[in-house]
Amino acid sequence: MAKPLPEQQLNDIVSAVSRFPDGARFGDIQTALGDRAPSRRNLQNHLNALLQQKRLRAEGATKARRYYLKTVAVEFTPTMPAAWVAETPPARDAAVSLPLGPEAQAVRQAVMKPLQQRHPVGYRRAFLDGYIPNKTFYLPPEIREHLLRTGNALEGERPAGTYARNIMDRLLIDLSWNSSRLEGNTYSLLETERLLELGESASGKNAREAQMILNHKAAIEFLVNDAGEVDFNRHTILSLHALLSENLLPNPSAGGRLRDIPVRVSGTVFYPLEVPQVIEECFQKILDTAAAIADPFEQAFFVMVHIPYLQPFEDVNKRVSRLAANIPMIRKNLCPLSFIDVPEQEYISGCLGVYELNRNELLRDVFVWAYERSCARYSAIRQSLGEPDLFRLRYRDLVKETVHEIVIGRMDKTAAIRMIRTTAGKDLPVEAQARFIEVVETELRSLHEGNVARYRVRPAEYRTWRETWR
Repeated sequence: MAKPLPEQQLNDIVSAVSRFPDGARFGDIQTALGDRAPSRRNLQNHLNALLQQKRLRAEGATKARRYYLKTVAVEFTPTMPAAWVAETPPARDAAVSLPLGPEAQAVRQAVMKPLQQRHPVGYRRAFLDGYIPNKTFYLPPEIREHLLRTGNALEGERPAGTYARNIMDRLLIDLSWNSSRLEGNTYSLLETERLLELGESASGKNAREAQMILNHKAAIEFLVNDAGEVDFNRHTILSLHALLSENLLPNPSAGGRLRDIPVRVSGTVFYPLEVPQVIEECFQKILDTAAAIADPFEQAFFVMVHIPYLQPFEDVNKRVSRLAANIPMIRKNLCPLSFIDVPEQEYISGCLGVYELNRNELLRDVFVWAYERSCARYSAIRQSLGEPDLFRLRYRDLVKETVHEIVIGRMDKTAAIRMIRTTAGKDLPVEAQARFIEVVETELRSLHEGNVARYRVRPAEYRTWRETWR
């Protein structure tokens, strides 16, 4: 019986090939493996095995042969990519089970091994330098097209940030809470809402958690309010870091500055760069590359991969990358990425896959799934924003007063329908009545704890009404 090939060596070879988006020659793979490279004969046997397992593909013959990562074909439905709906165990720290493709599962399996079984690695600049804007793609075309169909929020040309401003109440709470949650913040959604809307810190929580959430609010407001100016440039990214790190770093002057000290990332065998000059060069390369990418989703995912991988700041790197990923969404009036329901462990494992293996499949699956969840969250608002603004502007006060009375009056759906129709018949001309009824019903369907303040409704009043809303 043939001796089974060592899985770790195969994984090392796949990782080495992944650093060459335009294909890796035999010699490239040997160089990338360094002292871990097997003999020439064994390496060729391993490559043949990976080709048989369909983890790699090859083009060309003999000396001209190049090896590539095997791309999994994905078929998309209007909701979840069908090929990704796999039998995967639920995340250990979340009730949500995130469907993963086979490559993502392989990455997760590799990074979940004990630390002593994972090979220490440093920053590989070739991973960044090998990316060519609009020629290299981390997201296949079918994924990019799917995300565009899913996240297209507004029809026609609108000023940058129009959509984000229209959903600002919900966006501030959703993105602040979910991004903070991924950092281990223990505030609940309702506690986050009270902190942002009323300035009330939750009892029993430490001050750092409240500061983290408030920093997110300031950073989101910066991105939305300056939507026409923000971009992948030094001012925007350094400002994001300064806002997100306020009052959280041991050295206050480190906010908004690239680091000049070594850092370690806990829970990984990855060692970030230590030379300040090289950090500066790579940071600028990330900005220049991101700015040159045409597709907004590829652009967003690129910065989610490379900003944490470089670790350009003393801390708060992942937070910067998550908010920076929203820059193209905000500028192009796409649905924002709020990281709703993303399991913390899957997100962390996705980052580890980039750090240790230079493989982004797991983080990619998290990114796509998270974006779909965000779009589903805001779908009712997108539908309402698609209607003419003039009507809503004209009857804005009456719509809000009607919603307010329905909630405060604890009306069920039957009573609410009667009340809306009575109001329309009493206060509006005949030609506007059907439209008014539609608008109010849409507002009621879109109502949640994050936006009730605009209708002068307290969270407790909203919760009481929801119990009768049948």
